[in-house]
Amino acid sequence: MQFKRVKKNINGILLLDKPLGFSSNQALQRVKWLLQAAKAGHTGTLDPLATGLLPLCFGEATKFAHYLTDADKTYHATIKLGITTTTGDAEGEVLKQAPVQVSATEFSQACLQFVGVINQTPPMYSALKHEGKALYEYAREGIEIERKIRTVTIHAIEVLSFAGDVAEIEVSCSKGTYIRTLAEDIGASLGCGAHLIGLRRTYTAGYDIAQAITLAEFEALSADERLAKLAAPDTAVDDLPALVLDANSAFYLMQGQAVWQSGKVPAGLLRLYDERHVFLGLGEQQSDGKIAPKRLMQQVI
Repeated sequence: MQFKRVKKNINGILLLDKPLGFSSNQALQRVKWLLQAAKAGHTGTLDPLATGLLPLCFGEATKFAHYLTDADKTYHATIKLGITTTTGDAEGEVLKQAPVQVSATEFSQACLQFVGVINQTPPMYSALKHEGKALYEYAREGIEIERKIRTVTIHAIEVLSFAGDVAEIEVSCSKGTYIRTLAEDIGASLGCGAHLIGLRRTYTAGYDIAQAITLAEFEALSADERLAKLAAPDTAVDDLPALVLDANSAFYLMQGQAVWQSGKVPAGLLRLYDERHVFLGLGEQQSDGKIAPKRLMQQVI
């Protein structure tokens, strides 16, 4: 007799150090299976070539996943100068090779050109969809799809090392930035071309890679130890101001009603808690002064 696997209502965020060779979804599905979680989602795609910080949301935490997806990110990237590839990274076929006659100073100056608000054309080998189909699927069929130029922000680029034709940089950037495209553009500006040979996400949305756990480490834990590794759902919105509601206000808010709260209320979205400091969800003050629910946790008050 085959027994059906029981799925659990698990709420929280796992900070996973995604391993090399796994897609973001493969890593998510593995952790979801280990937790026996009923509902899960990841917060922004990391290519199989990339490693590093991948927050995974479970249960009620998935309601706040887009705040993590939209957050700024930091990457440690390794760039190979002198070679361009079909994919912009080490997984592609070589398109062109050129001699590299670039000094460390010239490389640093080239990087500085890309700090600020810049335009990028998303690569064909990406998970972006066109008519319901990922661009990389078209690319594998040899079909080129016109892509819209997107505006992204590079907050900073720090050159960590430079050795002839290989450089390591740390990039702090907005959501939607393609580091592969940045590597190619830096190489093009130097006249020798380049591609990405390593990528590691080290920071996103207030979470640091030092807080993350590897998949192998997570697999080795007991069921209770795995649950203990989950961060609370409200850590996803920790940058928003917090407000504690009295018992009556908390009760009616959870019924979907706008409520009064005495005292000064910060503008914009708010993290809302009851008097026991239980996270209720997000709310926002209306023009009439009442706090309206925006996204609530599913729970009984």
